[in-house]
Amino acid sequence: MHAEKNEIISAAAEIAKEKGIDKEVVSEILEEVFSGIVKKKYGEDVETDIVTNVDRGEIEIYVIKDIVENVENPGKQISLEAVRQIEPDGDFDIGDQYPEEVSPEELGRRLVVFARQTFLQRLHEYEKNVIYDEYNKMIGEIVVGEIYQVKRDFILVNHNRRELFLPRSEQISNEHYRKNSTVRAVVKEVRKGTSGPQVIISRADPMFLKKLFEMEIPEIFDGVVEIRAIARDPGKRAKVAVLSTDSRVDAVGACVGMKGVRIHSIVRELNNENIDVLLFSEEPAMFVERSLTPAKVTKVTVDLAGRKAQVWVDNNQESIAIGKEGINVKLASRLTGFDIDLMREGVAPESKGQGREKQEAEEYDIDLSEFKEELGEELLTKFLDAGYLTARNVLDATEDEIRSDVDIPVEEVQRFKEMMRKELEEEPENESQDE
Repeated sequence: MHAEKNEIISAAAEIAKEKGIDKEVVSEILEEVFSGIVKKKYGEDVETDIVTNVDRGEIEIYVIKDIVENVENPGKQISLEAVRQIEPDGDFDIGDQYPEEVSPEELGRRLVVFARQTFLQRLHEYEKNVIYDEYNKMIGEIVVGEIYQVKRDFILVNHNRRELFLPRSEQISNEHYRKNSTVRAVVKEVRKGTSGPQVIISRADPMFLKKLFEMEIPEIFDGVVEIRAIARDPGKRAKVAVLSTDSRVDAVGACVGMKGVRIHSIVRELNNENIDVLLFSEEPAMFVERSLTPAKVTKVTVDLAGRKAQVWVDNNQESIAIGKEGINVKLASRLTGFDIDLMREGVAPESKGQGREKQEAEEYDIDLSEFKEELGEELLTKFLDAGYLTARNVLDATEDEIRSDVDIPVEEVQRFKEMMRKELEEEPENESQDE
């Protein structure tokens, strides 16, 4: 019995070294592959024993046979005479088992080639499973990688010799990514695919902001301060509701830090995204009021069953509460889970959903159905299904929100917005001429 040099084993050793795969794993795969090849030649019910040495590129293949007087099944039996010829000094007898060695050449060239292909396939499957399991356990964790390819719709990032995928939808819209620069992102999802797992990373997901808070703020890492809710418009603005589990610790102060040093490091990482840190409240009306920071609110009423809230503000606070392109009130709604209607103090709401618009703007809103010819019936239906019922609903939404809700290019969003803006500007003039 001797070990035999084999090109497949030698090649396997090189592959293991290149890919950083444990040699024991490679040996296990090789032994399973050759066991299958032997059974393919001698029958599925034969017993095998395969021994490999990856370091030396050697393999020993044995078929375990019963020692008999007269051989009826050569795949499972061997005669006592044949055994004594192989091992004249051996102590064997009828009824014993004998491990007969088989050289790779005896298996046939075609089967050996098949063994090579099967091994590479099994190794690839193993590698895919390792990558999937590795990154599936890392979901929610931040990784740092090097950008090695920048495409229009995605970026490829090298992390520990693994390829990570940063789609356009998970990028911060106002950031510019350059090849060979490093990037931080959170592992968001791992998708199984035929060519291997696709690891999706994100800088736009609220999970990324939450992880940055945990990294930069010791009180959150230690669990003294908890993040109870997050809402983001990536690269523009975010709202983070926090709560202290220790009455001696100021939750908001801990997050902001002395002279804002803690929050500023997070803001810089997010390309100057404006972050409002506010105190969470179990009382819905109070939470809604705080969510509209920096606006000052005079009154809040909530409908718990309908998850709606009406909020009254003074005239000089209305634009602050709404925010640029309606971003402040929209983030407040996402943060609290309430549909928020803003009301000017002293002005009663005329209908649901109208409180967010300025009173003078309400008079000149246009039903989105009026734009059927410009949008087309299919696109109009998409807008309506997404909750964009009027022209001002479209104008108040950000381009990213519309692109996400309706699935149209940014250029189209900009064109539709400009068209609707012109229509609204012309409406008051047309009405005065009619009068």
